[in-house]
Order: sequence, then structure tokens, then C-alpha cells
Amino acid sequence: MLASVLTAACALLTVQSGTAQAGPLDNVIRLEVIDGGATDRGTHLAGLRLTLAPGWKTYWRSPGDAGIPPQFDWRGSDNLRAVAMSWPAPHAFDQSGLRSIGYKGSVVLPLELTPAQAARPIRLRGLIDLGVCSDVCIPAQLEVDAALTPDAPRSSAIAAALAARPYSAAEAGVTSVTCTLAPSDDGLQITARIAMPPAGGTEVAVIEPGNPQIWASETETRRDGQTLTATGELIHAEGGAFALDRSRLRLTVLGERYAVDIRGCQPG
Repeated sequence: MLASVLTAACALLTVQSGTAQAGPLDNVIRLEVIDGGATDRGTHLAGLRLTLAPGWKTYWRSPGDAGIPPQFDWRGSDNLRAVAMSWPAPHAFDQSGLRSIGYKGSVVLPLELTPAQAARPIRLRGLIDLGVCSDVCIPAQLEVDAALTPDAPRSSAIAAALAARPYSAAEAGVTSVTCTLAPSDDGLQITARIAMPPAGGTEVAVIEPGNPQIWASETETRRDGQTLTATGELIHAEGGAFALDRSRLRLTVLGERYAVDIRGCQPG
């Protein structure tokens, strides 16, 4: 894959978080940590604002055939038990004839943090490995170090990012989802049929198998009335036959008007 070749060929570069610190990729991507304060649930809201230079993009959690998947390591943090990340609806891009999924311009990734000890400040420290691409792709490592306080005010930027998440299946009017599996040369062919209203424009369906050992290809998507059909291939890292847990499968439909996050499918 193009991304793998470029990742191996490029040296890993580092930029620092915050607006006051400069790094070698500041002209391409900048990172700011937004403090959103404590919630009524006893958790803490934060946001990672990524700002990209014109013409550059970075990738969603499932980046497509031409993308570099982002990775997050929060083990350096203090008073942090768990991190839950939300992903605003991404966009589909054509990259060297391959489809990639991600963001351009600016995006805020909301984090809901569970403290190890309630009502105490959280020190969010960690590393983010991600890819940024224009005419070339560069692997980047962003360093996070931010002190978060429970009495920080609510953030409108985090609220807007949470509102930009894909709709749930129920919110989008999805009435049924079935998946048909058939043997292929390298693994399994999957055909998902989703009964849902059009999401607008040329719809793209992304399949996430729910198992890191299983790779999902780019899908071919077509619409017939109120049914969207997406066909792709699933290949196990170890090769050969394998079982697929349909309940763990995740389908994301990207349209011009909205995106839809669908969890699981029934045999079809």
C-alpha cells in the first residue's frame, strides 16, 4: 500500500501541543488541547483541535486504502482511568486513485475522560501518531501535555464537534441491515444491504470488521430506492478461512447531508 511505503520511507517528526510551542510541522498541522471542564457524570470533557494547512488532510479512525490510521497513547497521564473518543463525521477523498477517509481544514476530536480520583485535576499527557497528506504523506507524532481543571467552563467547540457526529441508525431512519457472506479468493466477500433514506449525493459506505486482524477493502456502493447496498472484501491477517462476528461489525454511511453510524447486521 502507498501509505505503508511512505510511512517506512519518512522519518518520524514531532510537534508540540499548544499554541506557544513551535515544531517542525507547525506549517502543516497544529494541535491545541481544549479544556471542557467536569460533567454531571463525574467525567471530564476535553477536545483535540487539529488545524491543517490548506491542501493538507489527516485521517479518520478507519482511514481507507490510502490512509494512515491514527494511534493514541495516554499512558503518561496523571489521574486518568479511561478515555472515550468521539469522531465527527469525516469526508471521503480520492488519493492517487484510492479512497481515503479523513478531515481537512480544522477538526475537534472530543474526549470524555474518567479520572482515577473524582474531583481532582487530570494531567493529560500522551503521544498521537497520525498521517498528514497533500502531494506526499508524512507520518507525524504530536505530543500532548495539558493540565485540565474540573471548574473549566463549557466549550462551544467541543459541543459543536459532538453535534457533528454521525447519526445513529435510529436517528437516520434505518429499518434493517443485513450482511451476506460468500467465499472469495483471499477471504470473504461481504454484501451489506441497508434500508435507509438517502443521505445525499454520492454515498460512501465504510466497513469496520470489529477485529483488528481482519482488513476490509474499499466498498462499491449503489442505491436502489430506499436500499443502499455496499459490497467489499474481508481478509484475515493470517490468511485462509475465518469466522466473522456480525454483531461487532460497524458500517458508516457518508453522504452530503449527514453520516450514519450502524452497529452490527443480521444474516441476509
